[in-house]
Amino acid sequence: MINWQYFPKSDKIPNHLTEVINVFEEEKDNIDSENNQYSSDEVLSFLRVGLERIHYQVEKSKKQVDKIHVPVLFGKNGGLDKYFEADGLNTETKTVIEVEAGRGVTNHQFLKDLFQASVMNDIDYLVISVRNIYRTSRDFEKVISFIDTLYASNRLILPLSGILIIGY
Repeated sequence: MINWQYFPKSDKIPNHLTEVINVFEEEKDNIDSENNQYSSDEVLSFLRVGLERIHYQVEKSKKQVDKIHVPVLFGKNGGLDKYFEADGLNTETKTVIEVEAGRGVTNHQFLKDLFQASVMNDIDYLVISVRNIYRTSRDFEKVISFIDTLYASNRLILPLSGILIIGY
C-alpha cells in the first residue's frame, strides 16, 4: 500500500507531485515494504522508468558519472563549489526525490534529505519516500509525525514550497 502526506497541510498538493505518487502506485506490488525488503537503490530501479516518463533525471548507479548533482554553492567565476546528490531531479518543477529504505528513519537519513534540499539552489519541492514498515518500526508514521511537528511548531521556517512524504 502506498501512503502519502503533503506538507504544509494547509495547501493542496500540486499536480506534478500527484504524478510522482502515481509512479509509486504503479510499482506498489514490486516495492511494498511489508512483503519486500529491497534496498533504496533497488526500489529506485523499479521507479526509474515511471519517473523518467514524468521528466525526472534519475540516478542510474553509484558511479560518479551516473549521479545527479544539485548545486548548493558557487565559487570563483561561477564554478560549482558545493553540491549535494539526489536520487531524482526535475528542474522544470524544481523538485528533488530521495528514496530511503532501512536507514531512512533509524539513521535519521530523512533529516539529512530535508537539510540538503533546503540549501539546494533553485529547489522548491522535496519528495522523501520511506518504507511503511521497517522490521517492527512504522517508518512512514514516524517521519510524518516529525514533519508535522516541524510545521506545527512554526519555529523553523523552511525555504521549500512543499514536502511530500511517501510510504511504500
